[in-house]
Amino acid sequence: MSDAVELPVTYGDIEQARERIDDETVVKQTPVEYSRSLGEFVDADVYLKMEHLQWTGSFKTRGAYNKISQDVAAGAQKFIAASAGNHAQGVALAATKCGADSTICMPTNAPQAKIDATRGYGATVELVGDDFQETMAHAQSLAADDEDASFVHAYDDADIIAGQGTLGIEMYHDHPNLDTVVVPIGGGLISGVSTALKHLSPDVRVVGVQATGAETVHESLDKGAPVTLDEVDTIADGIATGGISETTLSIIRENVDEVVTVSDAQIAQALLLLLERAKQVVEGAGAASVAAILSDDLDVSGETVMPLLCGGNLDMTMLRTLLIHALTERRQILRLRVRIDDRPGTMSELSGIIAEYGANIHDVRHDRSVVDLDVGEAYLVFTVEASGEEHTASILDGIEGAGYEVELATHT
Repeated sequence: MSDAVELPVTYGDIEQARERIDDETVVKQTPVEYSRSLGEFVDADVYLKMEHLQWTGSFKTRGAYNKISQDVAAGAQKFIAASAGNHAQGVALAATKCGADSTICMPTNAPQAKIDATRGYGATVELVGDDFQETMAHAQSLAADDEDASFVHAYDDADIIAGQGTLGIEMYHDHPNLDTVVVPIGGGLISGVSTALKHLSPDVRVVGVQATGAETVHESLDKGAPVTLDEVDTIADGIATGGISETTLSIIRENVDEVVTVSDAQIAQALLLLLERAKQVVEGAGAASVAAILSDDLDVSGETVMPLLCGGNLDMTMLRTLLIHALTERRQILRLRVRIDDRPGTMSELSGIIAEYGANIHDVRHDRSVVDLDVGEAYLVFTVEASGEEHTASILDGIEGAGYEVELATHT
């Protein structure tokens, strides 16, 4: 890092933001919890920063209130923003708290829970665009056509970044002796948190995390300019921006020590682990930091590390999808394909065998129109709930022991 580089947000800006948001009804100090279980997985002391317990379920209110409160004091009364969900709620709450109106443009595929919550905080919601880039373009057009409206960018704004940076101050005071902090990359969060932490503790390692299907930072750093993706594909909608700004890139270049990427499968596993071991419900972006410390790409062994759980607004449909995927990976949901002579009583016999091994059958179907089957044969495909690898092996052995040909039809 170079001390000569002048960045767009200073630690002084973040301190001023902290004074503005010093209101527990707007932004509360979120807890930190030591996780013995995660620590054992990675051979480190792991402290979870539980920002998903913030009002609105994410850090976004910090930046939104810092900006909107200043703009309202200067006479603004109407705000427009684009968001996949968390920024939407932050802007809606901040505007309402400041006595202003807000219009939030959200992608048509935004989670219904986030749409409802945004309206609940007092905003008018417009659903437009198949992805964030389209939504952003529409929102900016609305703001350009309305001279009375102020546009609130999700991350490319110094006041937004300074507000998010207050979380970095809080994390430092939560545990001043941190070796590594892990922060999901959407834009303003990594910019603000890294600026605060590098001022307070220059030796702390700041690691940013992107989802594989939304990765832009490595290429942007290589090219020296922000790169934008044509398409984004990740379950972590909170960090699915598809690009970073020049402001974010300049701050990452100076303040972020390392950037790692994690797959959707890794995020799903981290989410399930947080549910089971930490008893915390987080969204995909919130689980990305834990996925990073569990990955082979980031070594935190022997360290004191703080993954940032940045959001908890998980759509229940997405939760179901993530759980099914993760449980399939862990051999707790199986699809067994058994080749049979298609005669009465065979399904009952196989169901009995599966039941003998203490497994629960979710559903079963016949497949008869398969090329490799002989006349009079069929496949029975069972979706079965098991307890894990060993239980799965015993079920397969039991079916094969009864004389049937069986395979796991779907597994990774």
